[in-house]
Amino acid sequence: MYQAGLVLEGGGMKGAYTAGVLDFFLEKEMEFASVYGVSAGAVHMCSYLSKQKGRSIRISTKYGADPRYCSIASLLLTGDLFNVKTCYDTVPNKWEPFDHETYESYQGKAYAVVTNIETGKPEYLLVDECREGLQKVRASASLPLVSRNVPIGDKLYLDGGCSDSIPIAKSIMDGNKKNVVILTKEVGYVRKPATKIGLLKVRYRKYPKLVEAMQKRHIAYNETLEYLKRLEESGKVFIIRPKKASDVGRLDKDTKKLQALYEEGYADAAACHEELVKFLMS
Repeated sequence: MYQAGLVLEGGGMKGAYTAGVLDFFLEKEMEFASVYGVSAGAVHMCSYLSKQKGRSIRISTKYGADPRYCSIASLLLTGDLFNVKTCYDTVPNKWEPFDHETYESYQGKAYAVVTNIETGKPEYLLVDECREGLQKVRASASLPLVSRNVPIGDKLYLDGGCSDSIPIAKSIMDGNKKNVVILTKEVGYVRKPATKIGLLKVRYRKYPKLVEAMQKRHIAYNETLEYLKRLEESGKVFIIRPKKASDVGRLDKDTKKLQALYEEGYADAAACHEELVKFLMS
């Protein structure tokens, strides 16, 4: 196990890229002392730590277009675009059984990044098992406007990307002197201001701190990219990300495009493997 942090950005179905990178890591038996998953990154983190190579991309390509998995009908009937019953019960318990025993044998620490909708601040929830802990992963991946607020204890949460899309600062604060960061946005990407602030203000009128976080999200995100650039130049961070913009959308269901993006992630990880090992061992 490498004494380093692994940070997984979200990005909806763009996370197929992350799934490819993580499957290469599984092939090379690469483990990290700490893993921080945001939104789709938290979802893919689970299959990675349960060492089920191919599981993440198989779910995305096999069930992504299934209306029982993700549909407007589900949004209208349940309040969740991604059907909670299907995604967090049927899939892990029936369609693509999750290996709980292997996950729980992981010797490091895994965190799902969530946003407290009352404070608008990120929280980093330890996911040491994926039974009751799956609620934390669900919260991390619950996109604003198309998901219900997710209760955990006496608090309500939504997508971790609302407040901390790339939790590199948290990983460093936790003592990880070296970090590997998997991004789903291409080199040169700059986040633009949110376009649905009006809808957010109406939907979350009781939670102004969440709206404020969303209004400032592009600023925080772009500042984090600049921070990552400095860390990379100083040899403290190793970044794996797409070299060019992908035509895969956040809610894309095109099987061929998702498979191609997965293969791109796998190939990029393979291409930098020797350099990555040197970084981790130096």
